[in-house]
Amino acid sequence: MSNENAKSARIAYLKSKEGRKNVLNCVIAVLIAIFFLFPIYWLIQMSFKTDLESFGKLVTYYPHEFTIDPWLQNLQDKDFETSLKNSVCIATCAMCLSLLFGIPAAYGMGRYQVKGTKSFMLTFLVTQMLPASVMLTPMYLIFSKVHLLGTYMAPALAVSAGSVPFIVVTLRPYFKSIPVSLDEAARIDGCNVYRSFFKIMIPTIKTGIITVVVIAFLNGWNDLIYSMTFNVKADMRPLTANIHKFQSKYGTKWNCIMAYGAILVIPVILVFVFLQKYIVGGLTAGAVKE
Repeated sequence: MSNENAKSARIAYLKSKEGRKNVLNCVIAVLIAIFFLFPIYWLIQMSFKTDLESFGKLVTYYPHEFTIDPWLQNLQDKDFETSLKNSVCIATCAMCLSLLFGIPAAYGMGRYQVKGTKSFMLTFLVTQMLPASVMLTPMYLIFSKVHLLGTYMAPALAVSAGSVPFIVVTLRPYFKSIPVSLDEAARIDGCNVYRSFFKIMIPTIKTGIITVVVIAFLNGWNDLIYSMTFNVKADMRPLTANIHKFQSKYGTKWNCIMAYGAILVIPVILVFVFLQKYIVGGLTAGAVKE
């Protein structure tokens, strides 16, 4: 009887106005997810096709002749290993620089009364709207004067210049939401400003820290324009800059390009799959109206 009652209750709920609305919302959410995830599926399934199937007149939605040759051609290439090392170095340097400058700035603007805070925040928001091409010329001149061209630091500094405003805008509401009583209790226990910052503030906003760490790293991982402009040597280029090598006057190896793109996308997907709880929570918790 209990199963029948539960079944009848579910049927009654689905027939109700709220139940029909929830079902409709779920259907719409699934359709939107399919729409946005289909390019990723197409990228991955194309990477396992042969050249003949890739260039065939008949479009196939899954590999009829499964092969891993495109992946092997990428993974066994020496240039790929060099590009991977460059991407990891640039992304790591950009992440560290962004956190080094962004977190203390967000802490200072969130915990202390700073004159011109609204002007600073407006400036940070405006910098997020500027295209990277606008900053190339002044940055190139500056890096040329300080002899940073041809190094990992040049693109890392350029990427972090765009990540720091995002970190400040995201983490400032976190620091403002921490009760002042925590600071007072830390001072009573003998903690100075620096110890209180590292022992109390940082662990308290762990969700926000994880969010900005991920975004700052991905900004460096996805960089193309800064690395291509500031590092002209082929052995300094990241993964995003070497995908053109499968294009020549004799044709384009689409399966190899798709495999190369899949290698670029997979780390991003894994990061968001395993850390989505922190990323979504961090972005929504940081969006507090003051």
